[in-house]
Amino acid sequence: MGNGTGTGGGIGAVLRAPVAGRTWREFGYLLIGLPLSTLYFSLVIAGVSLGAGLLVTFLGVPVLAGVLAMGRGFGHVERARVRALLGTDIAAPAPIRAKKAGPLAAMGALLKSGSAWRHALYSVIHFPWAVFSFCLSLTLWACGWAYLLYPLWFWVFPAYTDQPGLQLFQNDDYTFYLDSPAMIVLTCLVGLAATLATPWVVRALTTVDRVMVGGLLGASSLATRVSELESDRGVVVDTAAADLRRIERDLHDGAQARLVALAMDLGLAKEKLTEDPQAAARMVDEAHGEVKIALQELRDLARGIHPAVLTDRGLDAALSSVASRCAVPVRVAVDLPARPAAAIEGIAYFTVSELLQNVSKHALARSASVDVWKSGERLLIQVADDGRGGAGPREGTGLAGLTERLDAVDGVLVVDSPAGGGTTVTAELPWRP
Repeated sequence: MGNGTGTGGGIGAVLRAPVAGRTWREFGYLLIGLPLSTLYFSLVIAGVSLGAGLLVTFLGVPVLAGVLAMGRGFGHVERARVRALLGTDIAAPAPIRAKKAGPLAAMGALLKSGSAWRHALYSVIHFPWAVFSFCLSLTLWACGWAYLLYPLWFWVFPAYTDQPGLQLFQNDDYTFYLDSPAMIVLTCLVGLAATLATPWVVRALTTVDRVMVGGLLGASSLATRVSELESDRGVVVDTAAADLRRIERDLHDGAQARLVALAMDLGLAKEKLTEDPQAAARMVDEAHGEVKIALQELRDLARGIHPAVLTDRGLDAALSSVASRCAVPVRVAVDLPARPAAAIEGIAYFTVSELLQNVSKHALARSASVDVWKSGERLLIQVADDGRGGAGPREGTGLAGLTERLDAVDGVLVVDSPAGGGTTVTAELPWRP
């Protein structure tokens, strides 16, 4: 059943392709490409030649800068054409900004811009490709439909050839016409094959155009990576600042407040030591309890930052310790051949801690599991529970914060939480940052 359905779908796609909107948009893209590419090629070649010839004078510099600016304008047109007709959104390169104000600085920035020269290169190398794709697609499209519809125009318009059929070959001894039923059927079959094949040829040609536009007219991979790193750095800084504020708040509202109260109680006990030793002893006993609570809060706070057990014994022991404090039974399985980088270990510990806190507070689960393993050069973490589900990384939630934290180190967080079906969160981190 599965194979039959797939085959039927494939055959249907082939039969629909000649009349599909996508095919006609891609064919139109190739037809429009030739006149535009001819214009680009002519202007850029003429401009670069003129500018290079005038470099012996100062006039060559502004001419070349103008040609590069014009090429970037061509890039805007091509990206818009790819987006409108091919349905592919190509990111524009970063704008060229001069370090100083003034026309000379602007021209210098253009001449030193790699993206501007790539735009000019596109105008040159796309021209022969546009000629080839235009001729090939138009020839296949025209011949395919002409052969496929040959019986219509053969019977309706016989006067066009003044012959009973289409003349294919003639010499002094022999003339051959497509006038027999068998030849007409054969012509239709050839036309059908060409018509069905042409959309896929057109698709292959436009795929090359997509690659060419993306590679030469889009944002460079290096610039994109630099932008991502700058964004990740901002996330890391914001996350660190939020962690510091949380630690300060926890210390101020928790351990610090208890220690202040403890100091006051001990002061009162000291004053009552001579007057009422029994009351002073009770106050010292209460202060002792407050010390234990403050120490526990400090331990919990330190454990949330980077516990000693993680440094000393690794993820297995640290995650087992976290699981033991969860409100539901948690199975922990850690299968690692070695310890990852310390920073990644800390992020993995924090991720599991946050996810298990969500299980305790929101999942209404009966049990949970934590699995950690290495796959290639990636550390994978999966936390699952059998709770009510419906979780998701919505803005302002803990899962959204975890997603941002993992993105900052090229990590990924995937949440699968159907309503009533439990929650499975999979985190992927680099083995080395």
